[in-house]
Amino acid sequence: MITKISILTAYFLIILIIGYLTRTHWRSSPSSYFLADRRLGTVILLATMTATNFSAFTVFGTSGAGYRDGYGFFPIMAFGTGFMALSFWVIGRRAWRIGRERGIITPPELVKSLYNSPALGLLFAVVMVVFTVPYLALQPMAAGYALQELVGLSYFPGCILVTAVIVLYTLHGGMRAVAWTDLFQGILMLAMLVAVLAVIADHHGGIAATNQKVMALKPALFSRPGGSGQYTLGIWFSYMALWFLCDPMFPQLFQRFFAAKSAQSISRMMLFYPLVCTVVFLPPIAVGVMGHLSFPDLAGKQADRILPLVINAVAGDFMAALVTAGALTALMSTMDSQLLTLSSIFTRDLLPALWKPATRTSVPGRIFVIVLSMTGLALAYRPPATMIEIATETFTGLAVLFPTVLFGLYWKRVYSAPAILSILAGETALVCLHFKLILPGPFLPVILVMLAAFGVYMVSHFLLRAQEGNLAIRLPVWQIDRYFLMLAGIFALAMDFWAWERVPPTIMGFPAWMAYFVLLSAAQMAVMTSLIRNESGRKD
Repeated sequence: MITKISILTAYFLIILIIGYLTRTHWRSSPSSYFLADRRLGTVILLATMTATNFSAFTVFGTSGAGYRDGYGFFPIMAFGTGFMALSFWVIGRRAWRIGRERGIITPPELVKSLYNSPALGLLFAVVMVVFTVPYLALQPMAAGYALQELVGLSYFPGCILVTAVIVLYTLHGGMRAVAWTDLFQGILMLAMLVAVLAVIADHHGGIAATNQKVMALKPALFSRPGGSGQYTLGIWFSYMALWFLCDPMFPQLFQRFFAAKSAQSISRMMLFYPLVCTVVFLPPIAVGVMGHLSFPDLAGKQADRILPLVINAVAGDFMAALVTAGALTALMSTMDSQLLTLSSIFTRDLLPALWKPATRTSVPGRIFVIVLSMTGLALAYRPPATMIEIATETFTGLAVLFPTVLFGLYWKRVYSAPAILSILAGETALVCLHFKLILPGPFLPVILVMLAAFGVYMVSHFLLRAQEGNLAIRLPVWQIDRYFLMLAGIFALAMDFWAWERVPPTIMGFPAWMAYFVLLSAAQMAVMTSLIRNESGRKD
């Protein structure tokens, strides 16, 4: 026990030291505190973007889903999240350019500027906050699970401890501290995820042997529709679409576009992102599958504890503490970014609408960091569902914002009314689906929600254009470019319905169809490489 506590204490101290050394002044400018003076180059930008996106859901939620559903969850996360990198080009580069030209710091500020509508900016900000706070709560939830299993600390005190450490360095350091701690945490997270897979596999006789033992017990975990039978083709497509639409709308990811040093930094980040996703998502999902050998009877929310449970059972104190520290990095690197970004939205978008104070310093945002952290703790006190259930619904609420951003960035003539109606229609559809007033059919709710959001936007936009006597629409160059058509083809190939409902040959015990998706990600990277090479001759 002393070994475990010592390692975790050392980890927390390292994080606090990095945060202190990279701190910003208490009364620094908003651009310095929230965007690190817009100087994040490719390496640090990639590190902070991936560490921010790979949250408690990545380690605890995906390992829990791997336990319940098997390897069918790997392509959804690895290929699906990696394909989202295309949005870095479509949205990120243009948002970066406009943000630098107009001194924009938050996503709602960008929308307010594009549409010249304070009301739309306020609505956009409210939606971002409302649907990010439950996602924020997943981070202390996972911390509580991990520390409870590792050192026997009660669930909620564990939530409070990790939240307090995050608040300390975020409050003091801002984006610069968050970005550099993300770099350290991202490296540690990846190393520990690989280590935990190696330890568990070695305990059961190697990766191939361990997979074979699990397959003999539960072959459904190696095919689709998966262990719980939920990954029908409609649900599969829904998840792939959900990641592409919602991830760039995460406020903590969106804001990093403004912090980039250049558009080229965003392009290069896009290129490496699918590779990172493939490497990061395999270990926790495999751990979830292999966890059946040690804990065969977990159900529901209990499965989200499988990683700390299994590592505590099969590894010594030293290794268990290191792996838990690596798992904590995932949730901490997301929560710090969520706190920072939501506090910037409060400072720049919500507070002025309520009180109109001067916002020349970051002090109000720092205070809001504390308020947000307490809100996240309150929601984590009694989790209402599994991590994937919470994440799926909150992600859908954020995806509703996608049409407003996309059309605002690319259409020369835009109106605030279609954007406002689109957001209201999408969120209303989500509420109706949540309370089962309407049913999603064979899909996740995101499909009907996005049909409502896109449909209402486009219909109301064209009605307004018709009143002006002008229905001409110029498509963005990228939309009809051969590289984007090739990428659309790769996405279509990910709907591999022909490989359903069978246990295929295996490679090191893994289903052979997993390699198919690794190859699709490689093809995506190759096409995006050609896209970047032609960047100098392209006009967005």
